[in-house]
Amino acid sequence: MQQLSFKNRIASNYLITTALLIFVVFCVIYAIVRFSINIKVNNDIKLEVTKHLREIEVKENCVLLIREKQWKKIQFNKVDISPAFIQFVDELGALVDKSPNLKQKQLSYYPEAINNVLFDGKLEKTSVRQIQVPLYQDTKIIGFMIIAMSVEDSVMVLNNLFIILVIAYPLILLVLFLIARFIAGRSIKPISSIIHTSNIITKDNLKSRIPLPINKDELHLLSMTINNLLDRVENAIEREKQFTSDASHELRTPLAVIKGTLEVLIRKPRNQEEYKEKIDFCISEVNRLNLLVDELLLLARFENQRQSLKMENISLNALFLDIISRNASIINQKKIKCEVLSAKDFYVETDAYLFSIVINNILTNAVKYSKVNGLITFGIIEENDNIICTIADNGIGIASEDLQKIFNQFYRSKANEHPEIKGTGLGLSIVKRLSSLLQIDLRIESQEEVGTKVILSFSK
Repeated sequence: MQQLSFKNRIASNYLITTALLIFVVFCVIYAIVRFSINIKVNNDIKLEVTKHLREIEVKENCVLLIREKQWKKIQFNKVDISPAFIQFVDELGALVDKSPNLKQKQLSYYPEAINNVLFDGKLEKTSVRQIQVPLYQDTKIIGFMIIAMSVEDSVMVLNNLFIILVIAYPLILLVLFLIARFIAGRSIKPISSIIHTSNIITKDNLKSRIPLPINKDELHLLSMTINNLLDRVENAIEREKQFTSDASHELRTPLAVIKGTLEVLIRKPRNQEEYKEKIDFCISEVNRLNLLVDELLLLARFENQRQSLKMENISLNALFLDIISRNASIINQKKIKCEVLSAKDFYVETDAYLFSIVINNILTNAVKYSKVNGLITFGIIEENDNIICTIADNGIGIASEDLQKIFNQFYRSKANEHPEIKGTGLGLSIVKRLSSLLQIDLRIESQEEVGTKVILSFSK
């Protein structure tokens, strides 16, 4: 069975609900009209009963009309839309007298009918509403006054109303379905835009966006959400493209240097010292290449991998001392003094391996950009339910306009002014990525020729 379209499903659901509502409304209208007609007829008959009871008297077991000739004349000349038929019968139902408008006809007496209660009867083939009122001589019933009114017109009105409602019902539903389908089509137009936009979006075309509907409803919110998603996807792909481009360039540079050095080396015979110098230079470039590959793999490995974290309680004081010890050789080369300033031992819940990478990268950066005989301090304090770690140096510092860029991959502040300082530009990018993964608040404060301070904040 073929599935209905979304537009037709909306129209169908709307139609079903409306159809039930209209059906109930039509039934209520029919019932109200029928009730109103019956009430009108019943009230008219009761008025006739009251009026004619005043125009009769009972004497010697007989029913006598007061001013009989005048009554018959009035009944004969009276023009009514729904005339009342009046008939008098004895206690056995035999005719005693009747109104002139009955002519040759005669109302039926129903012995089983309840006295003074209205019921439906027949005047030959005509439907009537009638009542049988007992007439008493003292406590004895000596006859009945039967009053009836034709309900043919009422039945015709009700039948016509029923036919109109039956014919109008499907026509109204058809019109409502077409209107609902049109309105549904207008309402879900943004969905067509979403489908069209989704079809034209490819990896080479991420600029297209869904037009926002005028009405700020759920479809407007959906369109905004998808557009925001496309923005994030586009930004992520652009970053990946930039990263790939930068990584290719950074990997190509040391390979080109190594290749060029070796090509120069084999052009002519060299002495042992020259061979050793060029080979040592190539080894340093290979080491730089290895470091770059390791850092690239590290970035790729820990991209939003919170499920792989191994959280444990670690001592910050011990970790700082361990990192300092591991980097003792490069620290001693520049005769830098490292100090851990802490009033007590501090413990935090984090991944020891990843956090050691963060501290190691910060320390090696501080050593690279510090001057000979410089000072690097590690501070730990507790402040407002937070444990705050600071790693500060008195090196060359970072220009204020570069502070927002230092976390970008492969970015190095004023690298041309300090060619002697080697690096890949990935260290702080790794620090930022891992800090975010470990939910550590990371800030950097720096001033040129004064020094740099890295601030790590742990929430207790």
